[in-house]
Amino acid sequence: MNQSVLPEIVPATLEVVPLGGLGEFGMNMMAVSWEDTTILIDAGVMFPDPDQLGVDLIIPDFAYLETRRDRIKALVLTHGHEDHIGAVPHVLSQFDGPVYGTAMTLALIEPKLEEHGCDAGDRLHIVKPRDRVTVGPFSIEFIRVTHSMPDCVALAITTPVGVIIHTGDFKIDQTPIDGEHFDLHRFAELGSQGVLALFADSTNVDRSGFTGSETEVIEAFEEIFTSTHGKLIVATFSSSIYRMQVLVDLAAQFERKVAFVGRSMVQNTEIAQRLGFLRVPSGVQIRDVDVPNYAAQDVLCLTTGSQGEPQAALPRIAIDDHRHVKLTEDDTVVLSARAIPGNEKAIARTMSHIARRGADVVTDRMKHVHVSGHASAEELKLLISLVRPRYFVPIHGEYRQLAQHARLAERVMKGYSPRLQVLLAQDGDTLQFDRHGARIGDKAPTGRILIDITRVGEVGDEVLRDRRHLAGDGVVVAVIAIGRRTGELVGEPELVSRGFVVGENDGNALFKEAGLVIAESILAASVDERTDQGLMTEKLRSELRRFLKKRTGRRPLVLPVLMEI
Repeated sequence: MNQSVLPEIVPATLEVVPLGGLGEFGMNMMAVSWEDTTILIDAGVMFPDPDQLGVDLIIPDFAYLETRRDRIKALVLTHGHEDHIGAVPHVLSQFDGPVYGTAMTLALIEPKLEEHGCDAGDRLHIVKPRDRVTVGPFSIEFIRVTHSMPDCVALAITTPVGVIIHTGDFKIDQTPIDGEHFDLHRFAELGSQGVLALFADSTNVDRSGFTGSETEVIEAFEEIFTSTHGKLIVATFSSSIYRMQVLVDLAAQFERKVAFVGRSMVQNTEIAQRLGFLRVPSGVQIRDVDVPNYAAQDVLCLTTGSQGEPQAALPRIAIDDHRHVKLTEDDTVVLSARAIPGNEKAIARTMSHIARRGADVVTDRMKHVHVSGHASAEELKLLISLVRPRYFVPIHGEYRQLAQHARLAERVMKGYSPRLQVLLAQDGDTLQFDRHGARIGDKAPTGRILIDITRVGEVGDEVLRDRRHLAGDGVVVAVIAIGRRTGELVGEPELVSRGFVVGENDGNALFKEAGLVIAESILAASVDERTDQGLMTEKLRSELRRFLKKRTGRRPLVLPVLMEI
């Protein structure tokens, strides 16, 4: 079919609705519909801003899906990153159809389903690159792409009005760690046959040139292995399997044992090893509990916490709160990850704690210890040139990046006939394709659902839940004065309650005892903990909750307020 000509007669309109990921990073999800059939592409989460207290995850609002519940026939996944699969357990309740993904992607989903008590049964279907599946009027082909983790695919979906391509996350890595190359040939073939629309990753559109290969970090890490005389601790994303393979290979070369530290790091590496995506030589891997049993110069620790998350492994190591991994002056800590916008303060705080321990800190600003998993401008141009779509839709990024990607695509396709048309969309926009062309139609309902651990609800529901909580058990506010420099307790804590009913005498005794619990917690904390308000607040909240539940059997809302003087 000529790429510029749609079929003469079509019975309906193809609708594509992004439900997340356009205008923000994370929460990637898209619905593709023809008549009574809808397929979903990805179902990801977004992590909350620091001011969204009590929120653990954010997922797309399902209002649009609820209106089409009977039409949803399948969920198709591009790869296993949280911003693409984190919401899968929640989405599965919206339809009864199959879930298609590569082996690595589905293996990462299975523990999530177990945690949520979700039985997927035989709904999970493993696919490989170049496989095709048919869902109603759609034929879906999976195309290998390279990214920062194994087993990633783009989607070529044949629809009644033409082929649309969804790239997923990608870069064009010419020297991939696992030898599995980006399938440029298939994209070129599809381009020559005619592509109606290309939906492409915009993450790194503002970076010139080409994104580096994962192999480019090897030289920098070789220098670090050579110069480090104590433990080498590398923090990276637990999904960065390629990075881990590089480090495991270097550890074997430099005769260091490897310990994976952090729950998600242990879980993901076990999965990767089971599927053959991560190869650890015999005798190289040890448990974190075994780290103290080896000479420091013989150990490499791969940890979570590259973004400064308070409960992750590296921040705990930094404040000497990890049971098995302790920092010394001879150790080197490497942050092998890009800072996610909004996490800068948490990362800086972790680096300061590491410095107080006397260890060296290495970041990607000092040495080439990290490469992105997303395509830069020249790779994006190359893909557009190969595919030559009739319509172009930038996805996966903030609006400024979508707009820049749109301009880039127009420049690339300026000399082609017919001229490329860009559809610059945002979450909820209804993209319509028919024999008359393409347009952005009416807005579909979109929004965000805030997740508080195992509780799910929209913002309104969360407010109602908090009100019920306060009505049932009340609130206890603990005002605590601490020294600005030392974090030491100054005076006695003052506790105030509302709706937390106890007898006057019993209440006075209870709060006096609670004040002692606070004092003991602060006294037992290290200086690093005491001077980290966020960390100390969470610790005191946990201790007070535990104490009040034990003494009264109730769970009031506990709000510690730390005042530096």
